[in-house]
Amino acid sequence: MTINATAKEAGFRPASRISSIGVSEILKIGARASAMKREGKPVIILGAGEPDFDTPDHVKQAAWEAIKRGETKYTALDGTPELKAAIREKFLRENDLAYELDEITAATGAKQILFNALMATINPGDEVIIPTPYWTSYSDIVQICEGMPVLIACDAASGFRLTAEKLESVITPRTRWVLLNSPSNPSGAAYSADDYRPLLDVLLKHPHVWLLVDDMYEHIVYDDFRFVTPAQIEPRLKERTLTVNGVSKAYAMTGWRIGYAGGPRELIKAIAVVQSQATSCPSSVSQAASVAALAGPQEFLKERRQSFQRRRDLVVNGLNAIEGLDCRVPEGAFYTFSGCAGTFGKITPAGKRIETDADFCAYLLEDAHVAVVPGSAFGLSPFFRISYATSEEELKEALTRISLACTRLS
Repeated sequence: MTINATAKEAGFRPASRISSIGVSEILKIGARASAMKREGKPVIILGAGEPDFDTPDHVKQAAWEAIKRGETKYTALDGTPELKAAIREKFLRENDLAYELDEITAATGAKQILFNALMATINPGDEVIIPTPYWTSYSDIVQICEGMPVLIACDAASGFRLTAEKLESVITPRTRWVLLNSPSNPSGAAYSADDYRPLLDVLLKHPHVWLLVDDMYEHIVYDDFRFVTPAQIEPRLKERTLTVNGVSKAYAMTGWRIGYAGGPRELIKAIAVVQSQATSCPSSVSQAASVAALAGPQEFLKERRQSFQRRRDLVVNGLNAIEGLDCRVPEGAFYTFSGCAGTFGKITPAGKRIETDADFCAYLLEDAHVAVVPGSAFGLSPFFRISYATSEEELKEALTRISLACTRLS
């Protein structure tokens, strides 16, 4: 073996904790779609979970002012006092949740908060209950932390929401966490106070089970839906609930990478231990920008929410007008999760039979040049996800192409 041997020749092997985890199907589809665009094909990509709005000017200005003040050094491990104070005020103002500063953590995105929390609390074989459809990272993070994801299918008939009966049926002595996301990526489904109440009653009966709540899409809800978070509804669960949020979606700050959470003091301390050996503090400049986002003007959120709602209605109505597709009206986020079972068994112009949602999505990409993500990537078939965080003109063109592609099936 030469000194320049490849990793394979040198006997490289991945750690067993990641051996069953592959690259996200969303990223694979995005990579294929991007390659097709480079080849000159007019691909419309509806896979990204990212707002198409710009970061608000007052937030960008706050970052620039921080740079000019020289705030470019390491900060406190899990958030500056200023950011933690803004987070505390946000939780109190919008969620009726009171946290002390040492009950708050900030990190490089909400994903790191989730990773830190699970790494700090899961022992090998501990179970984490995850309703599906789910954001794909949930299950993978649990596995990396050597836990056991317990996936519970929640179909369209239940509004893609977990029921108390299903939750009760899967809790065991090994259950460590229940992970809930509202509004949901990928379905857009959201839990009202009435939807949450039966689930929280089940958790009250099982004091060894903790609740991990992902509220990232809190400000993107539609019609008359009123957002609530579990610890707000049931204070008796607050001491075993981690409420996770961030600035990425509402404030269009995905690249700034700031997530935060409020929870019991001992849990926050354990999370800090993990973070101290991973990334240390979040970006100082991003933290200053996030203070401005959380504490500054909030009026623009309504305007952006209304824009997303117009797009939601456009996409839902367009999909439901296509034979073979069936789309539920989501309460929030910027995704639709449409059924496509009506296309199964049909033949594409190239002679391929549509048998799965992955087949259908591959057909749309190759034939219609529209990139969407199959429900199987989110743990539930036969569906596909569209992100409508793009212009209405592009959405109309995509719907026209999807409709034409479906009429070409025989």
